[in-house]
Amino acid sequence: MTTVYAVLLRGINVGGHNKIKMAELRKVLEEAGCEQVQTYIQSGNIVLKSKLDSHALREQLEESIRTAFGLSVPVVVRSSEAFDAIMQQSPFEESALREGESIHVSMLAGTPSEEGLARLSAAERGNDEYQIIGSDVHLLFRQSIRDSKLAVNLAKLGVQGTVRNWNTMKKLHVMLKEYIMD
Repeated sequence: MTTVYAVLLRGINVGGHNKIKMAELRKVLEEAGCEQVQTYIQSGNIVLKSKLDSHALREQLEESIRTAFGLSVPVVVRSSEAFDAIMQQSPFEESALREGESIHVSMLAGTPSEEGLARLSAAERGNDEYQIIGSDVHLLFRQSIRDSKLAVNLAKLGVQGTVRNWNTMKKLHVMLKEYIMD
């Protein structure tokens, strides 16, 4: 059975580091057995179809990227159903945002431990808010993510993850729905 996935790469094409051209990435993913690979902007947002389960797909893609580009890049995979749940369960309303506020989601490679949750809970976060649902951290930043203590302290969870802003999340959601209607 073929599943539609959102695949998110952490830390590529940011500040001139871990450069990967999207055309080359699509080719590598297709060679790894993925179908209908489509990328969105240059920061490692991919929608594709695969016969592998999410765990096997993540491992396959991390290895393929390491082999092709010489980079050890964390990969986060969400099925279209899981991605839909992220969007539906968001505790923050886009329509309620004030000027300067923004919604982001940190999708984690696994579920944080109780110890990791306690470390984040005890960490400085300023006025920013978060809610963890499964292996996703929904974030509300009162100012820029660049100045957020909460954003810096996400690493205290002890689980690799990658953050996307709400506009990117909405675009990927639309792309996933288009694949399902295909």
